[in-house]
Amino acid sequence: MPAYQKSDLERRMAGAVESLKSDLIGLRTGRASINLLDPITVEVYGSHMPLNQVATVSVPEPRMLSVQVWDKANTGPVEKAIRSAGLGLNPITDGTSIRLPIPDLTEERRKELAKLAGQYAEKARVAARNVRRDGMDALKTDEKKGEIGEDERKRHEADVQKLTDSTIVDIDAASSAKEREILGK
Repeated sequence: MPAYQKSDLERRMAGAVESLKSDLIGLRTGRASINLLDPITVEVYGSHMPLNQVATVSVPEPRMLSVQVWDKANTGPVEKAIRSAGLGLNPITDGTSIRLPIPDLTEERRKELAKLAGQYAEKARVAARNVRRDGMDALKTDEKKGEIGEDERKRHEADVQKLTDSTIVDIDAASSAKEREILGK
């Protein structure tokens, strides 16, 4: 079986774009969204778990998030994880309930969030380039094994490059749209 699988490369490139989009959803734009807390992991029971596996997140008001922790012993770790997530939120704890008022975005905070969106996009571009490299390596391996000829390898390499280019365009589009949304332009 050849090492080069176009469908696998397409799947992995699409995964890089989807991962970026889910990261960008977590960046707030001045209104409460339960997705805002998606990237947060909490250290409980000796391991790191996503916040949504130890608590329920809801939006009772447009500028307020509510986190209902299921186990009272996890309230402290959840509050600590939210504080250290770098989202600029200040948790107010009341028993097993944690309220998160969403502050107005200052110009400085907007720039920080736009910069963070750029970092997420760069991470996705690196992932896409790694997939491209894997595809090119697989094609060279197939050529060495004699499963494909040089002409076929070059043709497939052009396909891999086109796939990479279109993925990078998708990443840039998602990133710049989020940056415009954050900066209010």
